[in-house]
Amino acid sequence: MSGLLVVTAVPAEADAIRAGLADPTVTVTPVGVGPAVAAAATARALALAEVAGQPYRAVISAGVAGGFAGRVPVGGTVLGTASIAADLGAEAPEGFIPIDALGMPPALLGGGSTIVADPELLAALRAALPDAVIGPVLTVNTVTGTAVSTELLSKRHPDAVAEAMEGYGVAVAAAQAGLPFAELRAISNPIGPRDRNSWRMREALAALTEAAPALT
Repeated sequence: MSGLLVVTAVPAEADAIRAGLADPTVTVTPVGVGPAVAAAATARALALAEVAGQPYRAVISAGVAGGFAGRVPVGGTVLGTASIAADLGAEAPEGFIPIDALGMPPALLGGGSTIVADPELLAALRAALPDAVIGPVLTVNTVTGTAVSTELLSKRHPDAVAEAMEGYGVAVAAAQAGLPFAELRAISNPIGPRDRNSWRMREALAALTEAAPALT
């Protein structure tokens, strides 16, 4: 078997991770933004590797993310205990209804809107990154950008530590392939009213580079 497949959204994230890696068996691939393209591209990469007789042994979704204020600092590192499709469901007068409560969960191992990280893979990453904040990472199609939506999301997911756009899609592909999955994120900004001037992308990318050796 070959090594890990690390999936990022954009090349800058992939470059930051590669800068901290010395293991040639770790493949880092940028696939695009959003859960749909992340799922499709990850599934294709896994299938091609299997056909070539060099299947991957685990999959990690990695990149920058927004962090919930008070739960993780900007520039901090997050390890996801689960990847949650936070906006997969339906609106109702009483509030948001997750897909799990609608009686039609997706047909995949684990099911529903939450895919739990592989315990052994997560434990190995936690041992290598003892200062990382641990908790669920939300996957959204639209990044949260107002105080109202931030409050609603925080109330629905009081244990979540970060928000990104690809983790659940990558997790679906890994689950379908029967492979261990985990999510690694570096925080570039607090979740809340959108203010690009407050984003600290350089610090977040540097945190990815610093965390990269844990992937070996």
